[in-house]
Amino acid sequence: MKILVIGSGGREHALTWKLKQSQKVEEVFVAPGNAGTEEIANNIAIDDTDINKLIEFAQEEEIALTFVGPEAPLVEGIVDRFKAEGLSVFGPNQDAAQLEGSKVFSKNLMKKYDIPTAKYETFTQADAAIAYIKEEGAPIVVKAEGLAAGKGVIVAETTAEAVEAVETIMVNEKFGEAGTRIVVEEFLTGEEATVLAFTDGETIVPLISSQDHKPAYDNDEGPNTGGMGAYAPAPIVDDEMLSQVKEEILEPTLDGLKQEGIEYKGLIYCGLMIEDGVPKVLEYNVRFGDPEAEAVLPLLETDLVEIAEAVNNNQLDKIDIQWSDKTSVCVIMASGGYPIDYETGEEITGIEKAEADEDTIVFQAGTAKENDKIVTAGGRVLGVTAVGDGYEDTISKAYEGVERIEFADAHYRTDIGDKALDKN
Repeated sequence: MKILVIGSGGREHALTWKLKQSQKVEEVFVAPGNAGTEEIANNIAIDDTDINKLIEFAQEEEIALTFVGPEAPLVEGIVDRFKAEGLSVFGPNQDAAQLEGSKVFSKNLMKKYDIPTAKYETFTQADAAIAYIKEEGAPIVVKAEGLAAGKGVIVAETTAEAVEAVETIMVNEKFGEAGTRIVVEEFLTGEEATVLAFTDGETIVPLISSQDHKPAYDNDEGPNTGGMGAYAPAPIVDDEMLSQVKEEILEPTLDGLKQEGIEYKGLIYCGLMIEDGVPKVLEYNVRFGDPEAEAVLPLLETDLVEIAEAVNNNQLDKIDIQWSDKTSVCVIMASGGYPIDYETGEEITGIEKAEADEDTIVFQAGTAKENDKIVTAGGRVLGVTAVGDGYEDTISKAYEGVERIEFADAHYRTDIGDKALDKN
């Protein structure tokens, strides 16, 4: 069969890499893709939100199954459009995608159906939000309602920072329409983890857990990013905790959506804060996380195409999803200055050296080909992923890979996986 992957990041490179392993797959196309996907698949020069052209391409090439990587086309209703044309696609429909597209929708759903999350209020006026912040005090969290590429959440340590966040989002309109409404919520303490789950609308099956590292610098300092690295599985989510997350969060979320008349099919992402054995939802996403996908997918042993077909055919209960017992660590190499100001067009060398170790794979994200050279083309450039026996071994392999790669002003965190080591 022919597969289409939509998107251009490290997540899409990881999806393409995993799908290529399926015996069912003859050819993979990626729209628009990057320099990494170009090496293992066919890049198509169609933007990931150009739904009309994507439909035309899928029809012309007789694409058997489409995977939607990023959130924007899902929120714009790409799944509904593809299905209306009789095209098979993996991902939630537009109504279900509100879970990520609108933080107000998701918070209200959690409140209505008693899904554990932080106390919150929503605002459409900056003055009212600022008054609430001054009353509540800091630390406090300010979130743009809509999509902001993972950067619309500001954790304010002081009241002044929170007020500045409101002004940045609502007055200065840094995130455009995504910031016309905001959520101001309680600052939760504990340890973060991510639990992804496949669902066909009836059955929901958690994947192995992972832990993202959103702040730009070591020790979780600096501005939030799209993610500076991840590892899997996360020790804080043991079997008991995973069952608890399924029973107290995943299943009630699916049931709540059903009661709202919304069918959810695809993959659901729960960003969690866990403290004293109690998990609370920080956020939902409606697709694979990035960089979580680069850490989780290398440990998946079951054919991803078979899982997607089971989801789309309401047969998820009939498939036994298997995982490696190894660990994985993904370290993001970013352009210097990311996530604020950074240069692109810098030549990248050493990827082949890093991948000389059979346990290491470099997932490309913000890359492009120029004159037969791979150059930087975004903020997050590469995801260097290693698979190994235990966290210490795997962390060492991942950073060995990082050290073999060079580009001007490369920036990466040096503590990815340290929290897992602390628990061993």
